[in-house]
Amino acid sequence: MASYNTNVAAERSRPMTKEEKKVILASSAGTIFEWYDFYLYGSLAAIIGAQFFTAFPEATRNVFALLAFAAGFIVRPFGALVFGSLGDLVGRKYTFLATILIMGFSTFIVGLLPGYASWGVAAPIILIILRMLQGLALGGEYGGAAVYVAEHAPQNRRGYFTAFIQTTATLGLLLSLIVILLVQGYVNGAYPPVAVLDLAGNPVLNPDGTTKMIQAFDAWGWRIPFLGSVFLLGISLYIRLQMEESPAFKKMKQEGAQSKAPLREAFGTWKNGKIALIALLGLTAGQAVVWYSGQFYALFFIQNVIKVDSFTANVLVAWSLILGSGGFLFFGSLSDRIGRKPIILGGCLIAALTYFPVFKALTHTANPALYAAQQTQVIVTADPNDCSFQFNPTGTAKFTSSCDIAKASLSKLSVNSITEEGPAGQPATVTIEGKVIPSYDASALSGDDLAAAKKTFDTEVNAALAAAGYPMSGEANSTVAKANHFFDIFTVQKLTAIIIMTYLILLVTMVYGPIAAMLVELFPTRIRYSGLSLPYHIGNGWFGGLLPATAFAISAQSGNIYAGLWYAIVIAVMTVIIGAIFVPGDTHKKDIFAE
Repeated sequence: MASYNTNVAAERSRPMTKEEKKVILASSAGTIFEWYDFYLYGSLAAIIGAQFFTAFPEATRNVFALLAFAAGFIVRPFGALVFGSLGDLVGRKYTFLATILIMGFSTFIVGLLPGYASWGVAAPIILIILRMLQGLALGGEYGGAAVYVAEHAPQNRRGYFTAFIQTTATLGLLLSLIVILLVQGYVNGAYPPVAVLDLAGNPVLNPDGTTKMIQAFDAWGWRIPFLGSVFLLGISLYIRLQMEESPAFKKMKQEGAQSKAPLREAFGTWKNGKIALIALLGLTAGQAVVWYSGQFYALFFIQNVIKVDSFTANVLVAWSLILGSGGFLFFGSLSDRIGRKPIILGGCLIAALTYFPVFKALTHTANPALYAAQQTQVIVTADPNDCSFQFNPTGTAKFTSSCDIAKASLSKLSVNSITEEGPAGQPATVTIEGKVIPSYDASALSGDDLAAAKKTFDTEVNAALAAAGYPMSGEANSTVAKANHFFDIFTVQKLTAIIIMTYLILLVTMVYGPIAAMLVELFPTRIRYSGLSLPYHIGNGWFGGLLPATAFAISAQSGNIYAGLWYAIVIAVMTVIIGAIFVPGDTHKKDIFAE
């Protein structure tokens, strides 16, 4: 274990030792690969949704695909309990090995799993099970990495050293985006488009009667990054087998000071339980929503709401990650000087105050035609009893009322609308620049009548929106951002979009860079792995992981594409208030070995 210099300035400025560099490399590399595996699904959620949830309408499919992504986050606290307890009982190193094996094999199997057309409902069920296994593994991974590095780090540089672990999530996402871009470019360039088939095996037709086609990557090429993860698994296992056990754990084991029941000790008494509760509500909940808003929801927003093609969206996000990731080390190091608390809470507050103008600026920059068209007032007039909250976590609910159909159609086209109360019992209408278009009740129609009603409504809405300036086709929209290759970013529009998203990434680094050191300092060594893992993964797994699906549903219901941001803003403000009152300050001065 490192010997600690009482001269703070000298301790902070000295070079890293060879052993410390090895610890950082071993912990960070394996964790990057594990995040890569986990994030592949998030980066490809829309494409995977079309493969595994084809039995559901498109709006439902998007929510269901996002919730399958969120399933991995929902189970993370349970992984924290299982592997956190193992880490405190048997050691940090062997728990690392177990988590990487579970993650690696689950990811590889996703690449082999047949879609809905081949296996029916079994395919999405197995997919969600695999996502849950990934979540369990990740629930044990992060706490181990944070504790392992912090227990090797010099006393006055814990923020800086653990910030390397904080970069791994973003670098894992970046790695997944780069691999996707490379594979996507090769597959689509080397293989022709593929016809889209319905569940009966018949070609799906476009409105003009031609066969609907999709790129080869969307049809089958997306599997390659999942299958390729087996090579990263081999590298990760080799690296982790070279690691030594944490010096703090070895010392504690030699002295017989291990906890016999770490979960009961960590959460079974109010003394330690309140620390976990404060850490959750006053730190990790707000940190989580800022993190996922800046990375995952931003990617989902630019692809599915702003209607930027997936390749360009990945290029823009990848460059913002490259430019902004240094913030993790900067804010981690800064927290060693001024403390963790003001940086984390400051990031939450700045995010809450700026999200609305920033996301509006992103729309204005990346798709000016869409932004301009959204200034046109669109009104849904409906009986309030005819309107439902269209949140469909199981994908089985049917929204067939005239109000639901009108709102779902507008949401799909990224239309901002307002809802006005209409006469009781009357079908909903959509008014676009004075043109009133009646919706239809799908539950009262069937067969050809239903198909005809849908075609008439869609045609009239699309024509009215096109007349109002809405870009109805990505190919025909010359204003939307478009990148032809990874380095095709040197236009004012694309550079501005990258700067906006880099700002979101810097907020991520502000709240996330110091969080590992802060959590390590809150809990004693004997229950540290268990104690910090649970609040971290409840915050990031539940508050953060559910953000994309929740924000999507809120926006669809309200008729405003930005309304979903209220979810992140409210939780971030809650964390600022609770954290300011209850979270202790100056933990960066604590000697975590004193006990």
